[in-house]
Amino acid sequence: MNTPYQSIITLEAGVRSGKPTIRGLRMTVYDVLSYLASGMTAKEILEDFPMLTEEDIQACLSYAADREHQLVVAHA
Repeated sequence: MNTPYQSIITLEAGVRSGKPTIRGLRMTVYDVLSYLASGMTAKEILEDFPMLTEEDIQACLSYAADREHQLVVAHA
């Protein structure tokens, strides 16, 4: 069963300056996406950060996709 990212990605003013984090941990969505973009596999991320789950990584990707879908560019 896939859990909606909204139940995993949290926004809290006092945690990581209000950036979207995973389950209130100090790991941000940006951190995970940066690791993936640098070439790390999900397996490597999970090995380095055992508090994360595959579902957490999928939630980060879903969150990013949703944000991209909502992006509107204004023409000058």
